[in-house]
This record gives sequence, C-alpha cells and structure tokens, in this order.
Amino acid sequence: MNQKIVLSFDLDFTLINNKQGIINSFNFALRKFNLPELPEIEIEKMIEIPLVEMFGRVSDLNPTQLAVVFREYYREKGIYQSYLLPGIKKKLDELRIKKFTLGIITSKKQEMAEGIIKILQISSYFDYILGETEEIKSKTDPKIRNYLDKRYPGFKFIVIGDHPKDAKLSLILKCPFIGVLTGFHSSKSLKEVRKNRIVVINSIKDLSIDMIYSLI
Repeated sequence: MNQKIVLSFDLDFTLINNKQGIINSFNFALRKFNLPELPEIEIEKMIEIPLVEMFGRVSDLNPTQLAVVFREYYREKGIYQSYLLPGIKKKLDELRIKKFTLGIITSKKQEMAEGIIKILQISSYFDYILGETEEIKSKTDPKIRNYLDKRYPGFKFIVIGDHPKDAKLSLILKCPFIGVLTGFHSSKSLKEVRKNRIVVINSIKDLSIDMIYSLI
C-alpha cells in the first residue's frame, strides 16, 4: 500500500521510561532550597504534570526557580537515567522498513529530548523532534500543526502516546490516535478525550502495520 504516513510519537512513557531521572531531579531541587524530599510514590503521582505546577503543589517558593534547578540536574545527570521501553528498537526497525515517516512531539524542552534520544541511540529513526522552544510552548500549540502541514503536504498523520494531551494533539491535527498504557493514564482517561478514531494498546510492542492502515 503506497501511502504517505507520518507516525508522531510522544517520548516519555511511550518510547522511554525516565521516571528515576525525574524523581532524582525533583528531590535534588527540593534539597537545594532546603525543602524536605518527597517519597518516590508522591512524585510519581505528579509525573506528566507541568513541572512548574508540580513544584507549586509542594512549596510556596517560586516554582520557576525550582524548575530551573531541576533542569540543571536533569541535564547533567537525570538525562542518563532514562531507558527505552521493551521492544522499542525492534518496532522502530519494523516501521522504518515499511517506509513510514517517524517523528516525536514531546512536552520536554526540545534540546533535552534531542539529547535523550541521542544517548539512547534512536535519533536516526526520526525525521523530526518537536519539543518546548521559544516558538512552541506546549504539545498542543497550534504552531505544531502549521509546521507539519508545511513540511509534509499531502501526508496523513497518526499520533501515538500515553497522555490525554497526546489525544488532544490528535484532535488539533485532525488525525487518528493510538493510545498506549505504559504511562500513568488509563484507557478510560484517553477515551474521554478522544471519542472516535482511537485504538488503545498496552505498549508500542503491540503496534501493528494492519492497525495503522485500519485507522487511515
């Protein structure tokens, strides 16, 4: 089947697990400001909430300052505490052989995301990576659609991710959504955002070529 198809992946908890790096960076920032560390389970509950909001929930200090320290630690150490989820490289190889165009859209700072996929040796699989920059402020920024429409005229898109924001992105792009359950969100929470043109699978390992074509 000769179709121009772009598969746009989320990064955290879709392709990689970076929970430990987030936890360590979060507690480092708290220690830096003489605040008590949080148990890992408490930080886990907040993962995938915007970083400034996370710090705002646990301290009256300026959350932006805490976020700056978090990112400094993450850039130096936390970035190396990420790992690929099971079966990711094998699936990326399969998709590349089938000539799909692959990309990443993440809530992470773009330079940080680029560093992670380089360290994990998967950067060569992806045609683009879009994260937070001076131009793009969030995963649901309308500028993302403008960028993709200009770069891939005539292509069809599918968004793949673990977060309700990924489902919202698929609505903005007016394309199907494949949800994965390797993060902190349920099938129900994903389907509350996306009522149709959605498939939910346990992990990227379960993504099939037939599934992709059935959604296009």
